Amino acid sequence: MAWPRARKDIALQSADVEANGFQGRILWSDGTPAPGLEAAAGAAAPAYILIHGIGVSHRYLRRLHGQLAAVAPTYSLDLPGFAATPKPGRQLSVADYGAFIAQVLKASGISSYILVGHSMGVQFAIEAALYAPGQAQRVVLMGPVVDSRHRSLRRQGLALFLDALLRESASSNWLVVSDYFRCGPRWYLTELPVMMSYPTELRLAGINVPVLVLRGSHDQVAGDDWSLRLSRVVQQGSFVEIARAGHVVQHLRPRLVADAIKSWAARPTGAS
Repeated sequence: MAWPRARKDIALQSADVEANGFQGRILWSDGTPAPGLEAAAGAAAPAYILIHGIGVSHRYLRRLHGQLAAVAPTYSLDLPGFAATPKPGRQLSVADYGAFIAQVLKASGISSYILVGHSMGVQFAIEAALYAPGQAQRVVLMGPVVDSRHRSLRRQGLALFLDALLRESASSNWLVVSDYFRCGPRWYLTELPVMMSYPTELRLAGINVPVLVLRGSHDQVAGDDWSLRLSRVVQQGSFVEIARAGHVVQHLRPRLVADAIKSWAARPTGAS
């Protein structure tokens, strides 16, 4: 298949998806097989699956989506309760979201993939990989939370505020804030304690596939010590920093992030 050239912003098609009674959305671009088609399951390379964090949506991953879709099938997800998707009737655990992701991908005919999570999406990616270890070939953790320095709501909130104020672009702040409004405070506050209490290091230790931990060098939310430590939790861990970028590194430096991911994904299993 001839893949389209990488672009910063791409047009995405979408379809509603459901698993375990929860509803979300899957998105893809031209050149990537539509979910459910045989080509999705028969693609030569694993698909990239982009997973957003708390309160936001696929929109702040769109530039990275365009870069990765130029070389391999790429899908983004809008998870239940976020991005104006229907709100679940109860609080969802990180494991609930991981099961949702794995089941939706299986139902969509996507059987081999690389999970790429950002912020709380890192937690979702870990649980999806644990739920379907035979399907998740590799895992990318971008800006992982919650940093051991920010285990209180006050510290986490301050880190996010400083990152937005000092390190992010106007366009990334607009995407994040507008998505917060679409999500709404009720669901955000429902899931916030879930994010804060998730044992990232403990759960990551159960991953047996290659893991890349990636952060912007100016990220106020996911510090360098924390991120490097996570990369050492797993046997096949790697660590990359992208210069002059904050927490939403994939929006400000999409090409550099994609290049780092593609280079790492091309390494043989066991390389670090």
